[in-house]
Amino acid sequence: MATPGTPGPPESPAPQPADIARVPSLTIINPSGNRSRVLVDPLPFLMGRQGDNHLVLRDNRISRTHARIVREKGDYFIEDLDSSHGVFVNGQRITRHKLSGSDRIDFGFHDSYRLVLTFEEDEIHRFMEQVAAPPSSPGAGNLSKLRSLVEVARALQSSLSTGDVLAAVVDAALAVTGAERGFLLLATGDELEVNVARDRRGAPLPSTDLTVPRSLILRALRTRRELLSMTFNPEGGVLPEMSVANLELRSVVCVPLIRVRTGSLQDTLAASVHDAVGVLYMDSRLSAADLSVGNREILQTLALEASTILENARLLSEEREKQRLEEELNIARSIQRDLLPSQLPTDGWFRAAGSSISSRQVGGDYFDVRQIAPDTFACIIADVSGKGMSAALLAALLQGAFLFASEGPVLIEDLMARVNRFLNERAKGEKYATVFYCTINRSGELRWANAGHPKPVLVRSATELLSLESTGLPLGMLDVAAYEAKTLQLAPGDKIVLYSDGLSEAESADGEFFDRQSFQEFLRANASTGSAELHSRLIQTVEDFTGGAELADDITTLVLEYRP
Repeated sequence: MATPGTPGPPESPAPQPADIARVPSLTIINPSGNRSRVLVDPLPFLMGRQGDNHLVLRDNRISRTHARIVREKGDYFIEDLDSSHGVFVNGQRITRHKLSGSDRIDFGFHDSYRLVLTFEEDEIHRFMEQVAAPPSSPGAGNLSKLRSLVEVARALQSSLSTGDVLAAVVDAALAVTGAERGFLLLATGDELEVNVARDRRGAPLPSTDLTVPRSLILRALRTRRELLSMTFNPEGGVLPEMSVANLELRSVVCVPLIRVRTGSLQDTLAASVHDAVGVLYMDSRLSAADLSVGNREILQTLALEASTILENARLLSEEREKQRLEEELNIARSIQRDLLPSQLPTDGWFRAAGSSISSRQVGGDYFDVRQIAPDTFACIIADVSGKGMSAALLAALLQGAFLFASEGPVLIEDLMARVNRFLNERAKGEKYATVFYCTINRSGELRWANAGHPKPVLVRSATELLSLESTGLPLGMLDVAAYEAKTLQLAPGDKIVLYSDGLSEAESADGEFFDRQSFQEFLRANASTGSAELHSRLIQTVEDFTGGAELADDITTLVLEYRP
């Protein structure tokens, strides 16, 4: 059985069909002849017998990662990934091949899997030809049915909105079955909401006529049937639902719209309400629906086309959301970079070296070093709660607050209290920041306040490491908070290592963290080095520890050195 590797993400708002026409799908024909369909997403799309492929082909003769499909300049190509038995397109062995609609893909054995590539527009042309063909039997000669089906095909082929396409699907379903009312209900969580409601004349139903037996529809989905129909005897018998009796229904038809991304035939047959994109529902008060064999097939075709359109729309909407988030993260990274000082003092009695390495999510870390008097430097490291754009903007706001509040002579404890009040007012207590702020003068006096930030380490020698403890709550948590400032005398050669909590959250491939013990061992081993070298070695050590893996949080480090 062939199955896709990973289920799709949650539903998103649907875009226009014109945007999604070139999304291809693969019809999978397994060795038993059963068929299923999967969309070619994401790209590159990997195929093979190994479980982490996007399409898993359970045949031991197929290589672990046998082939892949890629997209270049709007065209799709299949590539053989050095497989043992090759990739064949339309009977010809290929290394790399540009794909077209209806291409047949084989994997070296006639009794193994076969894939057939389909583009949406190819399916639409096929559908138009099928429904516009002359009727082969009297039962299939209803011109109104054919006219409605052609309208569906035209809607699929045009640039009409998704809503127009779905309305055409409902109209065609009504024409096929002869039902009086038709609905397309889309899944929203565990609920089904009416998206389209039409009568047999193709007119929207009034708001007073939108009642459907929802519990019956949900039950139909849970029975895991491809198509469910019920006919009720108005003159007697037990009705399955009170709503059916209240609506005076004679017959109902439910066709689930199953998420195409599921891929395998077994998954489709085992579909539950949680697997459904929605339901195509029809009912009648006067007569039973016409569900001859041909009409059942047409209904299932309509449902498949609607499901594919909705799934393609969801994928495109998801891709657009990813692009939007990536653009937002790039802006956040730019803001974060601009917060960092362009130059740090590298010679004289006071020296500094620092950096901030962004994680995938981008946090609210920043540091700053500036000279506030001829013989005094002020240094800050901060970590704002949250991720992304909001954290970057709040970090910029925090930096501005410190710059403004530190103008002129001011005690550190008063400075922290002012900024705390400002941040609490602006963020309304919903955001906060851990901050370590200190001043160092030429005589070696260190004054600091620590608002909940990870404890910086004073490195005096390989045997003497001192932690600069917290002296107050993170800024912004309370509208009024007191902060204590502490004083310490530095000795020549002393270094202070400041860092964000991303350092302790750095994780190795074995799942171990760069904890405080690892950090202290590093500091003891490198206690004799200067600030620049110590910083460089620390970053390299962390990179070696993580093996280049994606970071869980930003890692910001700042090394200060007193060298009178």
